[in-house]
Amino acid sequence: MEITEVKVFPVDEEKLKAYITIVLDNCFVVRDLKIISGNGGLFVAMPSKRRKDGTFKDIAHPLNQSTRAIMEKKILDAYLEEIRDGGGAEAAERAEEEADA
Repeated sequence: MEITEVKVFPVDEEKLKAYITIVLDNCFVVRDLKIISGNGGLFVAMPSKRRKDGTFKDIAHPLNQSTRAIMEKKILDAYLEEIRDGGGAEAAERAEEEADA
């Protein structure tokens, strides 16, 4: 499996930094991944659905840590590039600091 496309939709919120859409092997799309700024830096949150009890459950996610790491790297790299190209130097610097945290 290969991520063949990453679309980044930046948002200007305190914790939520972007929505992400990925395409796998040029034939399967996954929407509504999120880049979140957490206590440990930036991370990728998988698409989720609110359950009746108010909690959230991922509706699509990697089954192992190595796949998650590959996905997060490709997605975060695409986000940082988008911020660098479209968000100016200050935004890119802040995003890279959050990613390194």
